[in-house]
Amino acid sequence: MRSIGELARDSGLGVSALRFYDRAGVLVPAWVDPVSGYRWYEPGQLEDARVLACLRRAGMPLADIRLVLASWSGADTDLVRNLLTAHLRRLERGLSEARGEFSALRALLDHRENVMTSLRTASVQLSIPAPDLAAVLDTVRFAASTDPELPMLAGVLFDIEGEMLHAVATDRYRMAVARARVAGYDGSRVQVVVPSPLADAMRALLDGEGPARLSLDGDRVTLEAGDRQAAGRHLDHDFPDYRRLLPRVGGRRTVVEVAAFRQDLETGPVRSGEAGAPDLSVLRVEDGGAVTLCADVDEDPNRVAVNREFLLAALAALAAGARDRLVLEFGAPTAPIAVRRPGDEGAFSLLMPVRLEN
Repeated sequence: MRSIGELARDSGLGVSALRFYDRAGVLVPAWVDPVSGYRWYEPGQLEDARVLACLRRAGMPLADIRLVLASWSGADTDLVRNLLTAHLRRLERGLSEARGEFSALRALLDHRENVMTSLRTASVQLSIPAPDLAAVLDTVRFAASTDPELPMLAGVLFDIEGEMLHAVATDRYRMAVARARVAGYDGSRVQVVVPSPLADAMRALLDGEGPARLSLDGDRVTLEAGDRQAAGRHLDHDFPDYRRLLPRVGGRRTVVEVAAFRQDLETGPVRSGEAGAPDLSVLRVEDGGAVTLCADVDEDPNRVAVNREFLLAALAALAAGARDRLVLEFGAPTAPIAVRRPGDEGAFSLLMPVRLEN
């Protein structure tokens, strides 16, 4: 007999996936320990599990997977071949339709390029208190992407409109936003993406209390603080419209003590990632508003899983400046988690939840 962990290792299916397919009646263990509930599988079920893993990766519907496995060991394989052929045709048809939609989207993007270019070509000069800009960069810098396939996210967006500067960074799985008032500019909206190395060089200048001077001229970005300067080219890419990603007002809010909550995350139960996936913390909001870490995964709608490393980084960034409390805002289990500073709606981090396969 093989344990569920051994079958997961040898088949390429995760333990959580095997549990799901057991409940769905697709791959039922040969024996379940009546005391511990632990699942055991016969040696012959390894081939079924490997077939199931292939079909799962190919995106075959569950109903068809059930029929394939039911017919796999039979002498007449026509049903299996017909199901595989039908699914391949669905995939090919879907790919063809997707190509058509992508062509339409590219045409729309080409039409918008001239409009978007104007947001990053204006000349701007403004002043901002050095401590305020330092706090803004400290709040968002950790969320900038390092993925070479997404160069437009490899920096910090400076979104300037009127007397307000919004700084934004995202790597798709998390997004950090902060804002600060500026002086000397009240013009139309201007956006530039400051590459991460230049943002770090700017932050290194901001160790004083006086004003810092930010200049945008063509493709150049310059920050002056005292007699020191950091300058370079901004990224020649358009940043996504982060305002469309902002959370809706509402949801459940709870205040956490940062030190205690960080300790719980570092030492509490964790859902270990599979095949290089990140470790997850499964959070549950109790009726009284307290947040607890779950050791198991159930159908509770009040629980949500999140990348533990990302949550710890968000806590560290937002708690900078000796803040001992932060606000966690939860929506549906599939909605982003917001981490905010009490009384400051303009600085926050969003963390994408991770779907759990029970």
